[in-house]
Amino acid sequence: MSKSVLKALATTALAGLIATPVLAQTYNLGRAALPEEIAAWDVAVEPDGTGLPEGSGDVLTGEDLWVENCASCHGDFGEGAGAFPVIAGGEGTLTNRRPVKTVGSYWPYLSTVWDYVHRSMPFGNAQILSADDTYAITAYILYSNGLVDDDFELSRDNFLDVEMPNADGFYVDDRVDSEVPQFSGEPCMSDCGPAVQITARATDLQSTPEGAVTVFAPDRQPEAATDAAMDMPADGGDDTATDAAPAQDAAAEPAGAALDPALVAAGETLWRQCRSCHTVDNGGRNGTGPNLYGVVGRAAGTVEGFRYSNPMQEAAANGLVWTHDELDAFLADPRSFMRGTRMSFRGLRDEADRAAMIAYLQSFAD
Repeated sequence: MSKSVLKALATTALAGLIATPVLAQTYNLGRAALPEEIAAWDVAVEPDGTGLPEGSGDVLTGEDLWVENCASCHGDFGEGAGAFPVIAGGEGTLTNRRPVKTVGSYWPYLSTVWDYVHRSMPFGNAQILSADDTYAITAYILYSNGLVDDDFELSRDNFLDVEMPNADGFYVDDRVDSEVPQFSGEPCMSDCGPAVQITARATDLQSTPEGAVTVFAPDRQPEAATDAAMDMPADGGDDTATDAAPAQDAAAEPAGAALDPALVAAGETLWRQCRSCHTVDNGGRNGTGPNLYGVVGRAAGTVEGFRYSNPMQEAAANGLVWTHDELDAFLADPRSFMRGTRMSFRGLRDEADRAAMIAYLQSFAD
């Protein structure tokens, strides 16, 4: 058979398929899927726990699995690394201009965490984690967000007992009822609203200047704004603020100015692994961990509004004060220093790193 004949037959067959409704055809191709084949494909886990396999995993096991499989992208403590997302922290930020959406601050269902980790992680090597591994990593994620204690073990039996902080932060999509009816009628094509009239122009409101406008680069001052001119009072009168300037400068000088700037800068770099859980601003919010403004020399467990672990409350009752030496010992190995602490930080083994971190914290004080 020639190529032209084959082409004509193929064209005729295709035209027949197009002309006949596909749904009306019975092709008798393949076979019904077996139950075990469906089970292998249908691996989704629902918010009510449907689909969860048998298994369990505790926080400490999850920490080791996290370091091995997850920390390279998400950081040792869920703080995020590079362009990969933050997993822990972000509490109270959802109304901010730049919210930090983490498992603790945003995700409404724990089932989503388990399902995503089990099916899609670790990146580039998905589905190597067993059910027990996934339970353990999920338990560690909960711990990193301050939702469980370090002796917690997650299993299918207690999975639904875990309450996610933002479980009530979502609402059912009702656009079918609330919006679709508004766009289902005949569209208006003419005279659909009052005529538009121009009532004023930008030049009339003096919001658009007439004539040439000099634009200065954002990284340089106008040439006319010399140092001498900038020191002159705006009204052209006597410079009455001159005498008060030294006092203002002294008051604006940051606390801890006598500290070694290089040491503080090194501490600021190290701080990046802490900022997903803590803030250091004066009056700053508490996150997964307490605000650490003025922590050096402060009595332990005294930040207002923060829910401390039982071990920290006991240490505070026994008079623990965060002196330089106590902070150094705590930062070296938090869990050895205070058994049962909820802090997931593994510690700074290098003495120089601990000194830099303490210097950085000391720079934030009254």
